[in-house]
Formats: sequence, C-alpha cells, structure tokens
Amino acid sequence: MGIKILISPSRYVQGPGALKFLGEQIKHLGEKAFVIGGKTAISQTQEIIKKSLEDQNISFKFETFRGECCDSEINRLKEIAVSEKCDVVISVGGGKVIDTGKAISALLKLPIVIVPTIAATDAPCSALSVIYTEDGVFDRYFILAKNPDLVLLDTEIIAKAPARFLVSGMGDALATWFEANSCYQSASKNIPGGYSTVTALKLARLCYELLIEYGEQAKIAVEKGVVTPAVEKIIEANTLLSGIGFESSGLAAAHSVHDGFTILEETHKVYHGEKVAFGTLVHLVLEDHPWAEIKEVLDFCVKVGLPVTLSQIGVENPTPEKIMEVAKKTCEPGMMIHNMPFPVTPEMVYNAIFAADALGTKYLNEISK
Repeated sequence: MGIKILISPSRYVQGPGALKFLGEQIKHLGEKAFVIGGKTAISQTQEIIKKSLEDQNISFKFETFRGECCDSEINRLKEIAVSEKCDVVISVGGGKVIDTGKAISALLKLPIVIVPTIAATDAPCSALSVIYTEDGVFDRYFILAKNPDLVLLDTEIIAKAPARFLVSGMGDALATWFEANSCYQSASKNIPGGYSTVTALKLARLCYELLIEYGEQAKIAVEKGVVTPAVEKIIEANTLLSGIGFESSGLAAAHSVHDGFTILEETHKVYHGEKVAFGTLVHLVLEDHPWAEIKEVLDFCVKVGLPVTLSQIGVENPTPEKIMEVAKKTCEPGMMIHNMPFPVTPEMVYNAIFAADALGTKYLNEISK
C-alpha cells in the first residue's frame, strides 16, 4: 500500500455577511491585495471589500477579469500584480476567475484568497486550475503546490445569485462520490499523488447524501434570494465537501466526459456543473450501476433542474461522428477517465453517451405523461 494524502484549504469561512470580515481574516497574509473579479462580482462586492481591507490598513488594487482562464489572461493579470507590488491575491467571483487567481498566486508564490460569489463549482478549495484555450476549449490541468490560504463564502451574496448557479454547483458535486469511489476501487492516485484517506472518501459520500436530502429545498430558497439551513448545507456540499472529496479521492469518467464535450462549441453556453451532471449519468452507465442508483440520480437532476439528455447540454444534433470525437477527446492520454476500475476505450464512451441520453429521454417522457 502506498501513502495516503488529504489536502484542503488552510481556512474555510462561511456564513451570512462573512465578506465584512475579509480584512480581519487576511491581515496576516499580506499588506497589499491584488483583487480580481468579473464586472458583476466586483460591482456586488467592491465597497464591502474596500471597507474591510481599509479597516485593517491593507491597501489594494482592483482589476477586472476578462472572462477566460487561459494563458494570455493569466499572464496579463500576473504582470499587473507584479507592477503594483501586491503581496496577496484575492479572486472574487466564479470558477474561471478563481482558477485564474490560483494560477497567478502559484506563479508568483503569493498567498491566495478565494471569495466565491456563486457556488457553481468545487473550484474554490482546490490546488488545481483548469486551463482553457482563449476559445474556451479544455487545454490542461495546472496542479498547484498548495491549496488556497483562505476560502470565504458570504452566503447572503451567493443566495441572491441566479438559482442556476447553485444548481450547477450541485451538478459538479453530484459526480464527487461516484468518481471518488471509482478511484478507490481502482486504487488510482488522487490529485496530490497519493491514495485516498477514509476521511476523504466519507466526505465525498456525505456530499452526495446532502445533495439528495437538501438540494431541492436549497434551490427553492435561493429562487427567493434567501439563506436557510438547507442553503448553507448545499453551499458547503458544493464547495468544501466536493472540493476535498474530488481532490483527495480523485476524478474519473464524469469530469472527463465534461472535458470531452468542450470540443463542441454548442455546449459552451452550458455551465461546467451542468455538463458534469450529464457526465455523471455516462459514468454510471459505463460502470454498470444498478437501475435504482441511476434512477435516484435522474430523480435528483430533474427535481433541481440539471440536464439528463444531450439536447439539454446543447447537443441538438448528436451525429455519430460528433459523439465519437467527444469520446476520443474524453479518452486522450492523461485524462482522468483512465482512473476507472477497468480500461476504457472511445467506443465504450461513445456507447455510454448515447445510452445515458436514451435513459434520460425515456425518463423525461415517462414523468411528463
């Protein structure tokens, strides 16, 4: 048996109004903050962040993120951080700006603080950045030396975001348990290069159980813009439990299928977690899960509004040629699908994609009668 490794953020802070405490939480990390975020995220948070930092005598430089976690944007922002002599990076917003900030901090060897304004992915807690091309096609994983120094989630801000973001986060988190268990069965190494601890595996399972129990309640609450105990649980499941679960137990088919679909431009308008949800169904088919387990996932997806068919992820014309290209991308060397407990070929993925689509279509037809 090899060594087991569990990694996690140094500090995790979550709750209503948490952003007001940002300065207090980072005062030991640096004296000048480089704050990056998209236009919406910055407009929502800038005044609160400014006051919180000023109260702790921390200076700052705000810069708008241009929307894609790609090499050119990482390098552009990195140069600004250097020229401004910043000594701590703060990423505010969703998954792509979070991954960009993490990459900048790794390249400059600076502390990184993550302030999600949505709970749409498990990116905030991880020591991993997903790098895309400028056109939004998956390029590579950038494995980082350490996890974020602080992850701070203001649940009041997250609850006021469109419910689709929280639901997308549930789709990303939905894969966590199934991929973690596949990696455990195959004795595959996790993201930091060790084997899963029992703790990480149990956190991945807890993530799934919270989604099934509280997902629909949480969606209904955030549609009204309010924070409830169910919303708090789902934000934690989407962010902390899924983050530790995937990273310290491993990824497998579901996320690789997502990465495969990024070659189809028609899927780019669909969120990461939405594609991962469909990838989870493909994963279950590929691994020959019992119908009861597949149906539980279908029930959950439909209740919260996650896609279960190809057309729902934007693929209206799934020609055999197109899906085979997705399957080939999914199975490229180095892709996480090779962590499955058996060898996987493009032909197997091709078959599983069409089978998952057929199951989802049949399920939707049945419940609409």
